[in-house]
Amino acid sequence: MFLIDTNIFLELFLNREKADECESFLEEVSSGDLEAVVTRFSIHAIEAILNNPKLILIFLRNIENSLGLTVYDTSMDEEMAVSMIMEEKKLDFDDALQYYVAKKLGVEAIVSFDKHFDKLDIPRREPKEVIRTLP
Repeated sequence: MFLIDTNIFLELFLNREKADECESFLEEVSSGDLEAVVTRFSIHAIEAILNNPKLILIFLRNIENSLGLTVYDTSMDEEMAVSMIMEEKKLDFDDALQYYVAKKLGVEAIVSFDKHFDKLDIPRREPKEVIRTLP
């Protein structure tokens, strides 16, 4: 299982440079060929950044219909633990939350373009790296 960081969805929905790579990866998750998790925090951040009702609806329908994707809701206690990780690992709240959930769920890697994850004990993979390992 992989944890998908916010920037993977944004790359696709904002049609950035690596949108095709992200689309291929997310299609593997959507079909159930890959198992992944996304935090509810990421979903809200994406909704706020998209700030377009039609795009948000498309995004949420894709999340809802994705066979291999689970949405993880953090509790207040978990978010307090995240605040402690921020200081310990020198991360902002968003990255600390992703790291916390990744550790808790024992994911194989965090799928992200964010190099802040490179200094942690969970591997960071870009979508193309994960796709290359598929049979």
